[in-house]
Amino acid sequence: MSDIIQLLPDSVANQIAAGEVIQRPASVIKELVENAVDAGAKSIDVVIVDAGRTSIQVIDDGKGMSETDARLAFERHATSKINKADDLFALHTMGFRGEALASIAAVAQVKLKTRHKDSEIGSELEISASKVVRQEPISCPVGSNFMVENLFFNVPARRKFLKTNSTELNNILTAFERITLVYPEIAFSLHSNATELVNLRPGNLRQRIVDVFGKKLNHDLLPVEVNTQMCNIRGFVGKPESAKKKCTQQFFFVNGRYMKHPYFHKAVMNAFERLVPVGMQVPYFIYFDVNPGDIDVNIHPTKTEIKFENEQPIWQILAAAINDAIGKFCEIPSIDFDTEGQPDMPLFDPSQEMIAPPQPKYNADYNPFRATATERHNVPDKWEDLYRNISSDSQTQEEQGLFPMADDDPYSDIAPNENEEQLVYENNELTDRSPAHYQYKATYIMTAVKSGLMIIEQHRADMRIKYERYLQQMCTQSAHVQQVLFPEVVQFPASSAVILDKVLPELAKMGFELSDLGQGSYSINGVPAGMEGIDYRTLLVNMVAETVEKGAPSLEAIHKSLALTMARAAAIPTGQVLTNVEMESLVNELFACSNVNYTPDGKAILCILPQREIEQLMG
Repeated sequence: MSDIIQLLPDSVANQIAAGEVIQRPASVIKELVENAVDAGAKSIDVVIVDAGRTSIQVIDDGKGMSETDARLAFERHATSKINKADDLFALHTMGFRGEALASIAAVAQVKLKTRHKDSEIGSELEISASKVVRQEPISCPVGSNFMVENLFFNVPARRKFLKTNSTELNNILTAFERITLVYPEIAFSLHSNATELVNLRPGNLRQRIVDVFGKKLNHDLLPVEVNTQMCNIRGFVGKPESAKKKCTQQFFFVNGRYMKHPYFHKAVMNAFERLVPVGMQVPYFIYFDVNPGDIDVNIHPTKTEIKFENEQPIWQILAAAINDAIGKFCEIPSIDFDTEGQPDMPLFDPSQEMIAPPQPKYNADYNPFRATATERHNVPDKWEDLYRNISSDSQTQEEQGLFPMADDDPYSDIAPNENEEQLVYENNELTDRSPAHYQYKATYIMTAVKSGLMIIEQHRADMRIKYERYLQQMCTQSAHVQQVLFPEVVQFPASSAVILDKVLPELAKMGFELSDLGQGSYSINGVPAGMEGIDYRTLLVNMVAETVEKGAPSLEAIHKSLALTMARAAAIPTGQVLTNVEMESLVNELFACSNVNYTPDGKAILCILPQREIEQLMG
């Protein structure tokens, strides 16, 4: 029997490892930037072309490598971070596996220029698919310069499954942000296709968060800090008013490493349980300093899943720290003791004569059950006349129903569908309805139709109306612009730069006039007419954020996303009292829409309580 087990060649083994370590261009940038951080760099520059498909360049001013180290760094499990297995539980560096460079070199063409700080001359190394093409001395500055070209050129299946450039660029920005938030003392820059997307100067942690996510966030951050023997926790958490339905500004870091931890996330959200509406999320940036021996980061190659030895006690420490931050720094209304102009309140003086309490007066002989001669009965005279025409009027009142029908009702000749069981109706299926309406709890519009009682949710109805109106405006570019007296500045985070080029022209079609001020800041010079009372700065940020979360949508998807976000903000709010004229106008505009049944996000707008169910309820 022949032997069938054999050792895989290094090139094949490296490609297998690359499948776990290098999943997309963002993985390459993450590994190279983390290596630059471990090398003690003070400035790191990243340059990408075509979202990393064509080339990725990472330049740092770290300590660099010697000629021998440069060659050895691309071998599997070659690392300067650890020497023995016990070092895995005392990690102070970002990398330690020794697989990143070998995995990158296995699926790309790599050029490295590096020079050690103690050397006068550097070394240039070129590798393609794990094979060294050349290595020679070169003059270069201290540090390392990695150029990764044609990623996955020898793995067509992996390259085929890459997403669009916009999606991959968004993933790169996400990975880049996670590193920049850990090291505020390092200067970072990111260029894409010769355009500068990120330029972060060295500073403190709060300044770095503001530089990444915008100046508006600075007013919503509450500092968190607690030091214990088990762990030290520091960072920032957002105020309750900064909560959003979808919040991507939620970060946990342990010993300088980004991690995902749903259990600790629950500890943060529990502190805001009664301070924010259900389903809302608050931003947070929490940094844990833990003994490396008490955590295990060697679970997955991405190193985002980390196990804690003392998870439960740390959860309690974190929850207490968040509660303390909220209680200590949240704005609490002060008690006003200013009594100027207020009426004088008399004080009790025991030396003065006491005022006698009033004495009640009553008739002791009064008996409500005793009949008297002067007793009156509340029975009107000639009561028979009130019921003389009862038989002839009852039929008329029954036909009128809850709401009277107009003689010129345009739907009066439409017969009801006796077999209709659906709760929603299109225009050509709409039965008779009354021009008179009733508003229930300032939320629902109720109107009588021939088949029963129609109930319309006013906010959702107006959302559908405005949604279709905004879509039409973007298609015809017929929006009316209202100039603002005092322009405001809105700042979009770096992650929004991916899709801003597509979104800004569509915002202009909707009536927004924005002027680019640089570094992601825009001046709002004009807004669509009819936006009174709406915070259009927050609206713009939400509109762009909603579109970014959908990845790289088509132009039609961008139109729908922008129109939905704007319609949701501009629609008639729940609780607003409407006149009958306003309700009639709203109903007429709703049934002029292409879809009267559901909102753009799939919620029911109206329902009908059938007449037979009303009769059953009444017995």
